[in-house]
Amino acid sequence: MNFRRNLISSTAAALLTLALIPVASAQTVLKASDVHPAGYPNVVAIENMGKKLEAATGGRYKLQMFAGGVLGSEKEVVEQTQIGAIQIARISLGILGPVVPDVNVFNMPFVFRDEAHMRSVIDGPVGKEILDKITNSPARLVALGWMDSGSRSLYTKKEIKSPADLKGLKIRVMGNPLFVDTMNAMGGNGITMGHNDTYSALQTGVVDGAENNPPTLFTANHYSTGVKFYTQTTHLIIPEIFVMSKVTWDKMSKDDQASLMKFAREAQMEQRAMWDKSVAEYSAKLQAAGIQFKTVDKKAFYDATAPVRAKYGSQFADLIKRIEAVK
Repeated sequence: MNFRRNLISSTAAALLTLALIPVASAQTVLKASDVHPAGYPNVVAIENMGKKLEAATGGRYKLQMFAGGVLGSEKEVVEQTQIGAIQIARISLGILGPVVPDVNVFNMPFVFRDEAHMRSVIDGPVGKEILDKITNSPARLVALGWMDSGSRSLYTKKEIKSPADLKGLKIRVMGNPLFVDTMNAMGGNGITMGHNDTYSALQTGVVDGAENNPPTLFTANHYSTGVKFYTQTTHLIIPEIFVMSKVTWDKMSKDDQASLMKFAREAQMEQRAMWDKSVAEYSAKLQAAGIQFKTVDKKAFYDATAPVRAKYGSQFADLIKRIEAVK
């Protein structure tokens, strides 16, 4: 009997002791995705944002980055983010066009005068308005911030001097009808495919070229597929975006949401500084590898894409006027 009393007393004491020990808060791991490789400015900026959030929340949140497209194409990543299987994704704005049509105003050819103009727009009221439209749409995504992806130009095995030189050439574009129409208007044959499939398509001749920025041309190794010319049409200056799954966002406290938004804005600016440095470095590497950077008469390409702006821009007429008015 005494043994039983002692056992009960000991058990009760042990339970009381355990109750008094502070229990560490459960850690939430945020899976982040990017098709670009480790070390790319966008990837590093998101990783730094995660470190700040982890410190601010005492380790309750930890970001785990999956770079290099290991979680799928951008289209697949958007779908996974919408259901909460991925928590944070850096994606091309072009991918969001079919999901949130309002973003197509930024996807139109030559809607920005240059990259400085684009930055002024996304940093100001218009940029915030578009972010809010994404967040308030049925897409189940919370728009955290913008990222710079520079301007997109053509890279091909054949030299391009005018729209006429693109005739008969199959050029890879992102999966959005607007981009297909843009490339077709410029004289080529727009072919949609995922970023991860572009290397083999260039190598095997499934496509004759593609269009993107210098850092991507180098880091994706596209320059080694027989591409010789980088024709600086700068026909698209499309900011990129990073989003969070609304499923995850709704589980966060208001304070944690505010902290994440603060760090997201800082990531937007940090990425920009890293981006400018990377463009200069990768352009030099490409030229050293034999890629010829060519300037062209952009007006010829601007005029050729006028029907695309007329087709897709009519619904954004007022917004385009506001964009044009930004200094």
